[in-house]
Amino acid sequence: MLKIFKIVALLEGVSYLALFTNMLAVKPTNPVLYKTLLFPIGMAHGVLFVSYIILAIMLKFEQNWDWKKFGIICLGSLIPFGTFYVDKKYLQNV
Repeated sequence: MLKIFKIVALLEGVSYLALFTNMLAVKPTNPVLYKTLLFPIGMAHGVLFVSYIILAIMLKFEQNWDWKKFGIICLGSLIPFGTFYVDKKYLQNV
């Protein structure tokens, strides 16, 4: 299950960055393309975010993570590049 979590974390981080790119780079230059891309990227990110949190909860008990580690891992999904940091710092040695 940890391997699945790492894949979901990577995809969630990429989708988060895709949302930011869409908002910061595409919206000012091409509003029509922005609106076209917003729903599919947003939906994918939403599904991946929920999956990330559910898998983190399941792994908290499976891997016996303490609450601090679990909190940092969950917080990583809210910060840009956070999932990449979590993977490098907390999931690389597991």
